[in-house]
Amino acid sequence: MDLQARPWRSVLYIPGSKERALEKAAGLPTDAIIFDLEDAVAAEEKPRARALLAETLRTRDFGGRARIVRINGLGTAWGADDVAAMVGVPLEAVLIPKVDSAADVQAVADRIPDVDLWAMMETPLGMLNAAGIAAHPRLTGMVMGTNDLAKDLGTRFRPDRLPLLTGLGLCLLAARAHGVTIVDGVYNAFKDAEGLRAECVQGRDMGFDGKTLIHPDQLAVANEVFAPSEAEIDLARRQIAAFEAAQAAGQGVAVVDGKIVENLHIVTARATLAKAAAIAAMAG
Repeated sequence: MDLQARPWRSVLYIPGSKERALEKAAGLPTDAIIFDLEDAVAAEEKPRARALLAETLRTRDFGGRARIVRINGLGTAWGADDVAAMVGVPLEAVLIPKVDSAADVQAVADRIPDVDLWAMMETPLGMLNAAGIAAHPRLTGMVMGTNDLAKDLGTRFRPDRLPLLTGLGLCLLAARAHGVTIVDGVYNAFKDAEGLRAECVQGRDMGFDGKTLIHPDQLAVANEVFAPSEAEIDLARRQIAAFEAAQAAGQGVAVVDGKIVENLHIVTARATLAKAAAIAAMAG
């Protein structure tokens, strides 16, 4: 698989304390799993969950699903032990909660080598410092924490998420400026497939790589919306063919469906085909 084209359509939260859920996760059609030691685990369960998760990641095969562990913050009683327990454990990334600045990323980087770091973007200060956070050399991913952000902002729920768009946009700009993966926040009404689809479409249209999810029933919608459609794949192929033919004829642009096709469109087209191929490889 082309790692740059690796799909992040669906990123499912799994509580680190629930053994049955950890076992089930290995068979779910999700691109990535966030094994949660923070919000999903009660205080009295955190030490047991930490040990259970570390052992599970060492012994269970999760296939091509990316394994991400959300730790507790270093300012809590559990954060330092969470980081220490993940040293040497096979995983793709450690997800740091409530990141306000690049210093929060560096504090975890100092404690664990040789693993990518992701940042939960869920505070007003984090929104304002998004560019500096994304620029950290160890950071490869950002996750929108829209529930916490809405709480801190004092917003009301709106299906169009208008109160959150400034923060979402700032983080998207930062991620794209620094080549960082970015996934959208959760949709809380897990039985509302229509509402989930609308929010996934909004996030996909904005430019997010995928969506974080709280229930396996949400996987099919996210996987569909954030994957290239057949129409997009067909257009990408036709754009590439037309552009290559134009170049062979000594021309710098082509025309497809009445629209100009330049080199920048070919970059997007090739990325579309690479993502489609990566998704097919995971399914196969």
